[in-house]
Amino acid sequence: MTLFNDDDHALFRSLRASSLARAFEEIVTANIDDDNPDVLTPEEAFRLAGQQVARDREAKRISEAIRKARFPIMDASIAEIRYEQGRNLNPMTMKRLGNHDWGADPTNLLILSPTGSGKTYLTCAVGISACHNGYSVAYWRMDDLARRLAVTRIDTLEHEDMLAGLFGVDVLILDDFLTVGVDERTASDLFAILANRENIHATIIGSQSTPGHWLDVLPDKNSGDSIVRARPPDGGHGGFNQEADFRIAGPRSSNTAGARYLHQECLRTVL
Repeated sequence: MTLFNDDDHALFRSLRASSLARAFEEIVTANIDDDNPDVLTPEEAFRLAGQQVARDREAKRISEAIRKARFPIMDASIAEIRYEQGRNLNPMTMKRLGNHDWGADPTNLLILSPTGSGKTYLTCAVGISACHNGYSVAYWRMDDLARRLAVTRIDTLEHEDMLAGLFGVDVLILDDFLTVGVDERTASDLFAILANRENIHATIIGSQSTPGHWLDVLPDKNSGDSIVRARPPDGGHGGFNQEADFRIAGPRSSNTAGARYLHQECLRTVL
């Protein structure tokens, strides 16, 4: 049985209600039975159709957000992290990160661990959770970002557009951060990115080294200190200025400098 004709569907398309009409028709058609006392009323069928379309659209939104973020591990999940003995990972901390309101509290997060120990999985898992919660996310390996910034400098408008995108994304993930040094122009761009995001949008950094090492590999001591602290022009506080003690700090207030830190001391990969 078909409830709607071609003209009806054309109207639904013009109203951007095609999915709702299709879901409603499928539900009503599947429940037509004069002898069934549990047959759905029209309002029940319409409500179910609306719920189905809402679920489908949310799933599509999440899928698109994850695709745009360009995660290297597309199926990373906080629920799949293994908290084995000897790893300094707290299930409650990770659950809170998965549910964190990055818009209301644009906390900076530093994930430290040796090569091959699973920090990329963790950054992807936190980022994918943010996508599920409605936030835009961009994932960049630091070396890829440096190359892309260098390419876009050829075209001033393209370079400015790229920086604007990095300034404005809800959650920016910079993985393998400053594993090797960068040139002065990249350092300048990096400072601009971090300074423009501070106290507005969250930045997650995955690194093998502490902020102290970053100072050593940056081309200029003054710009290096600015990047580590990521202080905005108004002199506000924030950034990743922490040397020896890496942990998740308490909730940040407007009078408290610093960021939250996660120290991952794991000898095995998360997978």
